[in-house]
Amino acid sequence: MAFARACSVALVGVEGVLVEVQADLEPGVATFTLIGLPDKSLTESRDRVRAAVVNSGVDWPQMKLTVGLSPAAVPKGGSGFDLAVACAVLGATERIDVRRLTGVMLIGELGLDGRVRPVRGVLPAVLAAADAGYRQVVVPEQTVSEARLVPDVAVLGVRTLRQLIAVLADEPVPQEVAAEDEGAPDLALAGLAVPGAGLGTGPPGLAHPVDLAEVAGQAAARRALEIAAAGRHHLFLKGPPGAGKTMLAERLPGLLPELTATESLEATAVHSVAGVLPPGQPLVSRPPYCAPHHSASMAALIGGGTGLPRPGAVSLAHHGVLFLDEAAECSARVLDALRQPLECGHVVVARAQGMLRMPARVLLVLAANPCPCGRHGTVSGCECRPSSVRRYRARLSGPLLDRVDLRVTVEPVGRAELLAAGRDTEDTATVAARVLAARERAAARYAELPWRTNSEVPGHELRTRWQVTPGALQRAEADMERGLLTARGLDRVLRVAWTAADLAGRPRPTAEDVDCALHLRTGVARGSALAGAGR
Repeated sequence: MAFARACSVALVGVEGVLVEVQADLEPGVATFTLIGLPDKSLTESRDRVRAAVVNSGVDWPQMKLTVGLSPAAVPKGGSGFDLAVACAVLGATERIDVRRLTGVMLIGELGLDGRVRPVRGVLPAVLAAADAGYRQVVVPEQTVSEARLVPDVAVLGVRTLRQLIAVLADEPVPQEVAAEDEGAPDLALAGLAVPGAGLGTGPPGLAHPVDLAEVAGQAAARRALEIAAAGRHHLFLKGPPGAGKTMLAERLPGLLPELTATESLEATAVHSVAGVLPPGQPLVSRPPYCAPHHSASMAALIGGGTGLPRPGAVSLAHHGVLFLDEAAECSARVLDALRQPLECGHVVVARAQGMLRMPARVLLVLAANPCPCGRHGTVSGCECRPSSVRRYRARLSGPLLDRVDLRVTVEPVGRAELLAAGRDTEDTATVAARVLAARERAAARYAELPWRTNSEVPGHELRTRWQVTPGALQRAEADMERGLLTARGLDRVLRVAWTAADLAGRPRPTAEDVDCALHLRTGVARGSALAGAGR
């Protein structure tokens, strides 16, 4: 009897679970049994591994072979275990020294010819290995740059199984010809993309650069956009078709600062698992922008699918912008599912095979028409019945809108504003500089605390630890007494007021900042609420 073990990683959502691959050889009829709760693609690894080993010039053992994946209770899927299974089998046959497999994490799919093909989710897999104390990782050559994003881990990229056998056996490493060197496209890269997403689609974003200077007029909406970017406040844009709602939302990612190192790793891990991380761009450094169609299902927006859930749009937009255009046309059930992630920054999806927690800290932007025909409140006149208007607006539930800090009516642009566009309009770089300065003020205020933006601070902390100027909350308290504000609404007004104060460079909010926050939440102008901070 011969025995060997290797180590790999199973992905459960966007988190990695260490899996020990054990290979046992016994006398008997030549069979290959794979146990440990594998799915269909993992069960097929028996044929892939056998063919890869034989085509790498190594004899396949003619004995009873059992490969176990431990822990057996964790569902395992995908082809990323192939490399570990092959090395465990070769260790059991004594082709390689089993001691060389100690402390080495193996991730990769094997082709029938012995080539090592890339798989999705390398970054979260290597992160899990590093957290468990592993300092050596073997990955496919195409995903080396992604694996090297994890510090203090030595990464070896291999092109073929034959190369890995030579490294582990202290033999001369053969030079293998890459597909691109042969003048052919590297079809192995198809393993990095989810079917239907397209090869190399990259993280969700815009196809071309856009600038805020292209927006004509819309002073109130531009102000709301700046506050949303500075404090990461959720935004609702309501207005007739053609007023510029989508145009404004598309320019919001450009106002956001670069992601921090930790945020980049978190966003990259989600995109890697989802199969939208392009080769050659292993790190997501800019806030992602995701704008699913209004017909998106619950699984597409929140996460799900058959078996264990996969990340949805709310997770793909982690640390970025999730834009839902034509929000009133979306399923009310799907929209209300956003209430939990908007409040806590993550989404928990439960299925029969397990429960997953996926990150979902997004800046939500909703856009909707005022009525089915889109002309309610305009000079063109609305043709909808009052009951139709009420039903249309009721598709956005009160509990969902209560979590949205900024609600702005986007009015149609007049002829004079349109012709004067671009003359005295601030561009994205100018506004982004103010946003960055405001973010830095907030980060300095919360330096010793777990928050980085005003929208993350609990209301109790804002009311007790950081006081506004005396009398600044007078109008907000009156609105709460009249039932115009909920307790959550008052806390969100405070957060927006702190963001307005940060943009203006004030040490704490004044009555002007609170009035601005109230106006952006209720739509009722108060005092000099629309005065531009820092202008």
